[in-house]
Amino acid sequence: MSDIATADSLFFDRTGMDRARVDRLVGDALHGADDGELFLEYTQSESLVYDDNQLKSATFDESQGFGLRALAGEATGYAHASELSEDAIGRASATVRAVLAGHGGTLAAGPRGTNRALYAPVNPLREMPFERKVKLLEEIDGYARSKDERIRQVSASLYGEWQAVLIVRGDGRRAADIRPLVRLNVSVVVEQDGRMETGSDGAGGRAAYDGWFDPGNWQGQVDEALRHALVNLESVPAPAGEMPVVLGPGWTGVLLHEAVGHGLEGDFNRKRTSTFSGRIGEQVASKGVTVVDDGTMADRRGSLTIDDEGTPTGRTVLIEDGILKGYMQDRLNARLMGVDATGNGRRESYAHHPMPRMTNTFMLAGEEAPEDILKSVDKGLYCVNFGGGQVDITSGKFTFSCTEAYRIENGRVAAPVKGATLIGNGPDVMNRVSMIGHDLKLDHGIGTCGKNGQGVPVGVGQPTVRVDAITVGGTEAA
Repeated sequence: MSDIATADSLFFDRTGMDRARVDRLVGDALHGADDGELFLEYTQSESLVYDDNQLKSATFDESQGFGLRALAGEATGYAHASELSEDAIGRASATVRAVLAGHGGTLAAGPRGTNRALYAPVNPLREMPFERKVKLLEEIDGYARSKDERIRQVSASLYGEWQAVLIVRGDGRRAADIRPLVRLNVSVVVEQDGRMETGSDGAGGRAAYDGWFDPGNWQGQVDEALRHALVNLESVPAPAGEMPVVLGPGWTGVLLHEAVGHGLEGDFNRKRTSTFSGRIGEQVASKGVTVVDDGTMADRRGSLTIDDEGTPTGRTVLIEDGILKGYMQDRLNARLMGVDATGNGRRESYAHHPMPRMTNTFMLAGEEAPEDILKSVDKGLYCVNFGGGQVDITSGKFTFSCTEAYRIENGRVAAPVKGATLIGNGPDVMNRVSMIGHDLKLDHGIGTCGKNGQGVPVGVGQPTVRVDAITVGGTEAA
């Protein structure tokens, strides 16, 4: 069954709404608007958590609703409801039209269509019986505890989601997407000589559960979580001060996502609140630094066949060889800035209006061997994994806590450290990149990005990178 047919069944056949009448309601609501749409959503999700040798929680949630939006210049009229009925849409129409008073706009042409599919429209929740999911978590727990006698606690969680969306425009054109999403997380606590440390690993994507039920995959996650925890047992206090920092490949791209990516979203640049505002064509990073946002990668967590406005996602070059090339755009900001939408209009759910958001954002590979990058540093820090971080979009200033990091001494990876925090300015750090590895790696499918109270799944990545100087917050002098 096609995505449109599935969506029609969910939003019309199941609810009793009439397609033609809904089209007329949307057309009437958006008459005189510059843009807008009706966003219909139906979502099923489940979460299982296994902890302390038992199933601690198992939840199932089912939600549905719509969001109706009308745009007049910069103004947005938005109404949403969990009731899927023509009456509810009619009441929402009266609300959103308030923004159109005295406005005589011409409705913008809709997004181009697409015949591609970046993921199968499978429903992970139905693909496997509940008992098999619990059995997997039990197997993970048992395998982990058999690996090392220092393990004191094991926690494993499984999350699955199936989301169907249908976007109806004022001219009656429709676009649909059926989106699966799964994730498996493992964490362990180890103890040695009275000291306790944790380690974790996760993986996921837009697919069925099958791949994550393969022992070759989940056992690797357990092994990695245990390795991480055991490394932390040996960690020493982190150095402090300004020093060269080598960022490992993969998940460390979350620093790029936060410190640079958000500043390249269209709304911040239209409002000129980003440190990158008005700088298209300027050198904003070292030569060799190329950053892209790509929502077209098959089965990736951050990928979307179409965004939440119906625009097909694309591969947007943000920075090329250090030169700022463009921003990520939704339809509203693209229209007001006189550029094309890039397929980055995203929303958490029907209860939220769309805004420019990242999909899979990463730095392209360079030509350096990772071992040569490490050898180039006499004394510094090697960061492999990050935890939480925050950034000020206007100034570009960021702080990031390292969950796995090591001293570099005489070009070699030395003792693991604990308590390291990176403090810096995004554009400044991008201009201090001096070596880029050939080992581009994407994260394993665990990212969730927050912006203005909305969370959406994203991907990050980068190769091994040397930054000549970053301030490291620690507890010992470097």
